[in-house]
Amino acid sequence: MNKQEPFDFASFQEEAIKGLYSGKPLTGEKGIFAPMLKHFLEQSLQGEMDAHLASERSIGNTNRRNGLSSKRIKSSAGEFELETPRDRLVNFEPNIVAKRQVVLTDQLEGQIISMYGRGMSYSDIGKHIQEIYGYSLSPSEISSITDKVLPMLREWQIRPLSNIYIAAWLDAMYYKVRVDGKVVTRVLYSVIGLNLQGKKEILGIYLTESEGAKFWLSVLQDFKQRGVNDIFIACVDGLKGFPEAIESVFPTTQIQLCIVHQIRGSLRFIPEKHVKEFIVDLKSVYQANTREIGEENLLLLGEKWGKLYPKAVESWVNNWEHLSVFFQYSQAIRRIIYTTNTIEAYHRQIRKITKTKGAFTSDNALLKLAYLAIMNMDKLWNKTVFSWREILSEISIIFANRISNEDFEL
Repeated sequence: MNKQEPFDFASFQEEAIKGLYSGKPLTGEKGIFAPMLKHFLEQSLQGEMDAHLASERSIGNTNRRNGLSSKRIKSSAGEFELETPRDRLVNFEPNIVAKRQVVLTDQLEGQIISMYGRGMSYSDIGKHIQEIYGYSLSPSEISSITDKVLPMLREWQIRPLSNIYIAAWLDAMYYKVRVDGKVVTRVLYSVIGLNLQGKKEILGIYLTESEGAKFWLSVLQDFKQRGVNDIFIACVDGLKGFPEAIESVFPTTQIQLCIVHQIRGSLRFIPEKHVKEFIVDLKSVYQANTREIGEENLLLLGEKWGKLYPKAVESWVNNWEHLSVFFQYSQAIRRIIYTTNTIEAYHRQIRKITKTKGAFTSDNALLKLAYLAIMNMDKLWNKTVFSWREILSEISIIFANRISNEDFEL
């Protein structure tokens, strides 16, 4: 069969009136308007095929019709079988109902993506759609709809970035993902930057199996390609291979290790009976007014506790170069760079969305949800950081030779 049967509008009208009197719904499952929508779409598809074949003939192709294919369509008007014309060369790309499209309304697809972005499972989304519209969607159909986010994600991942970032925070989250029938661990790295307008922005998310200098080199080179020429301070939690990588791409960037993570690491080696006393002595190190005083107090800390708990002290000594960077700045800047709390707060928001997932079905499923969560967080990130004028004044003096007037205008 190459053409659909003519639409009998008189019969449709008669059945529609009967349906209305009997309480049949206008839309939803077995809705009154479904036959009319089916006819409209099939006629439109036939018109698209006519135009396609005419275009083919104009360039010398001998393409022609090749029957019909059928697929089940869901719409706000109801559910029905749609017959789509085919061509011999299989190069017909319909516009009104694209190939593999099974849901028609943009509004409905938007709702599904929104529900997915708030952490709802495919099963819960399907139940919600059933309640509202009277038909169900399979997990594969819902996945196909949420896949429409992927092109937006890729575009977001390669978008241009600012020329300069005052600070960048880097950290990781760990997830389970199914790969070839097995559940494996994936590491989702996020990078947040503070620009010269005093606002934080998420520069990128990166999925990998493990970290290392090679991985971080690819991330930093990605920033270069997207327009970043300088990062003043990188705030990290001892990321493996990161110092070597950033030295290669941004050699003037200072690395500040997270003080909070360093404290937590030290306290693991301190028995409960000595924790309070050790913390008091440790505060004299990282809360000192100057780097020199902090270093003197670190020596005293080592003399007092080094023999009892060497692991708790030696990590401070070994990492002092990167732990003490923040001392050269005012309290306003110290507050934002001595810890990776900025990115940890962001992680908490992401985990609110992803905590319902046991193991993601694929890497793309994880990236889709992370991206949607980021988009939903835009309002949180559109605020100027506290004490921004004080910070900007200080940064403008310290890094005067690395900032131009044009940078502030971008």
